[in-house]
Amino acid sequence: MTGPFELFGGTVGFETPLLRPALPECDESNPVESAVIRGLVRSWPRRATVRRAEPDLDELFDASKADFSEELLPFREHDLYRCLPETKKARLRAWGWIAYNKNVMDIEQFVVNPGFQLLSRDAFGAGLGDRHRAAALQSMVDEEYHTLMHLNASALTRRSRGWSLREDALPVAQTVRRHHSAVSRHTDPRAAALTTLAFTTVAETSISAYLGLMTEDEAVQPVNRATVALHRRDELCHSSIAGDLVTLVYDTLDADERDTLLEGLREGVDAFTGNDMTTWRAILELEQVTGAGTIIADVTADGDQKPLVQDCSAIRRLCEHLGVAQDIRDEW
Repeated sequence: MTGPFELFGGTVGFETPLLRPALPECDESNPVESAVIRGLVRSWPRRATVRRAEPDLDELFDASKADFSEELLPFREHDLYRCLPETKKARLRAWGWIAYNKNVMDIEQFVVNPGFQLLSRDAFGAGLGDRHRAAALQSMVDEEYHTLMHLNASALTRRSRGWSLREDALPVAQTVRRHHSAVSRHTDPRAAALTTLAFTTVAETSISAYLGLMTEDEAVQPVNRATVALHRRDELCHSSIAGDLVTLVYDTLDADERDTLLEGLREGVDAFTGNDMTTWRAILELEQVTGAGTIIADVTADGDQKPLVQDCSAIRRLCEHLGVAQDIRDEW
């Protein structure tokens, strides 16, 4: 199953001559040195957000705009929320943006980069070439910068609104908690590493859908939307990288190891797509919202509540490519 993995591509013009960084040469005759990876590595100096000049965020802040989309509040239809004064709703929306950024930062730091680190040193012995390892390292640099972008965006909100809203008052992101739980169940280090790779793959192939939730609402602060849009552009390329690299690793695994990776993908999707009511409970309690427990209980019990992220089509395409589509859920 070697060869170019192009199911996630389409957003980068690989045939266009691009600036070429000083990177190790690969063996062009080696079929695992995929065309997708070569194109993404070459394009990094021009496409990566980390390589671009930063704007003055304070000048772009629009105090009249909401900090977070009302549509993303899981309790937006609850009577106890709807009767709150607008000042309190504004603070809850600001908290939503802080929590959104924290979720992104936690996933980048504790789920995504650990997986790319494994790939950058070919920890699975898949025979990854120089360009594959360089692509993993470039992705790690991108992710560190994305973390900084989202930290700066939260800092701008705190500074401009004059509200504390510290993310360290919130729990660790749900995906990170689920990742830690899944990894800790394995006593075999290789199985634990495969689980990390699975979670990394889910995050990198699905996070563009999560980021896309914030880019369409014109009522939302333009700086916030722009931060997410820039991040999302990079992640569309990372999706190709993650899909290609996990495919190359999968080719080298035995049956038990493949089962471990697939189970990790299942758990990763469940963790990534769910609403994190633990974080929202913390926010409502911090804001001393009357009936916070009732709001969370009612939303949690609501059978019509949809997952926050509903587009898992990239993972489905990956599983179809790996030949395991029959082992995944229909809703993917």
